[in-house]
Amino acid sequence: MLSTKDNELLTQVSPGTPMGELMRRYWHPIAAASELDEKPTKAVRVLGEDLVLYKDKSGTIGLIDRFCPHRRVDLSYGIPEENGLRCMYHGWMMDETGQCVEQPFEETVRPDGRFKEKVKIAGYPAQELGGLIFAYMGPQPAPLLPRWEQLTWDNAVREICISELPCNWLQCQENSLDPVHNEWLHAYYTNVVRNGVHALPELRGKHLKIGFNVFEHGIVKRRVEEGYSEEDDDWKEGHPIMFPNILLVGDEVRSTFQFRVPVDNDHTYHVSYYVWRPAPGTSAPTQETIPYRYVPLKDENGRWINDILFNQDYLAWVTQGPVAKRHLEKLGESDKGIILFRKLLQDQAQVVFDGGDPMNTFRDPAKNDAIPLPLEHVKFGNRRKMGYTLVEAGTPTVTEIVNETLESWTGERSVRGTAGAHRGE
Repeated sequence: MLSTKDNELLTQVSPGTPMGELMRRYWHPIAAASELDEKPTKAVRVLGEDLVLYKDKSGTIGLIDRFCPHRRVDLSYGIPEENGLRCMYHGWMMDETGQCVEQPFEETVRPDGRFKEKVKIAGYPAQELGGLIFAYMGPQPAPLLPRWEQLTWDNAVREICISELPCNWLQCQENSLDPVHNEWLHAYYTNVVRNGVHALPELRGKHLKIGFNVFEHGIVKRRVEEGYSEEDDDWKEGHPIMFPNILLVGDEVRSTFQFRVPVDNDHTYHVSYYVWRPAPGTSAPTQETIPYRYVPLKDENGRWINDILFNQDYLAWVTQGPVAKRHLEKLGESDKGIILFRKLLQDQAQVVFDGGDPMNTFRDPAKNDAIPLPLEHVKFGNRRKMGYTLVEAGTPTVTEIVNETLESWTGERSVRGTAGAHRGE
């Protein structure tokens, strides 16, 4: 268990807090790029700050304070111009750095005035990568935006799923350090909910062993389930948790990133980023843009959706409350990964406090080109059909294009290697 004080240290993300300062050393996804193609401004809240994300007429992406410095109106209703975002109220315009560059009436009556040079609001770097827009809200010079390998694959199809969760980011990320929940929440509970059967489904075994080790990018989570051994990929390769708030599961055919972005102390912007690759020597269908969708969280009765894989996770996280009361926990053997992760968070927050760069800070371009991560391997021989699997509620638009991509693997079916992306975490 954590003390109330330590729980606050790990969950509060406003400027000046230890975790807020740590989180501001990282790039976080804040939107799907195609959202700005549909509407060039978007109100966002990240790390307790209210901001507006926009794309101007030149294609420049800006992320600035949401409220105009003149009379404090909401700039998410502003007008993207050639080189900035214009306030619709009196025409003041800000560029992507937050600097005021135009004040029409003031410049009319005082052509030589320099008032606009003295007006600046918060402005943060924003970059697009792999169909996502990432933001950096920390001190300069900004580190490089990490180019995780799957974000850079050019021969692949993708889908982005976004969930807005009413809970703190930490209870989302701690889920990634908890292998045993996969057996109960995603297997046993699913069998109860879908089939009324109080047992593990066929081909699913209980956990016999779990393990964790710190590596250069975070923590690798490992497991051995009944019927398998340490020679199988769940243990031998494991699933990487990239510090501080990313999970990767999958293999070289299909993989899933999960980003847990703190909106504020009580809310999380959750991004699931799916990638499917065609067989070697074949080409994936072309996607003009990478599609995104917002995931429904509740059913028609107002209950949390509980029969779809990732929605089960969301249910478990949000029902802990806005901020989990960790001082009331009773931790056991299955929680050693969570304990390790909490210590790593505290250690890295201290690194920042001491003026250093925390884990996963990239400044050398040579080390930031398609960063490889541990993945399960595809094991061929079983000719069962692979296809799009719905693991989050809602209506996908990529089913056909994903199935076409996976069909290229005909004759090279996976026995278990692709399981990680769809069996759980």
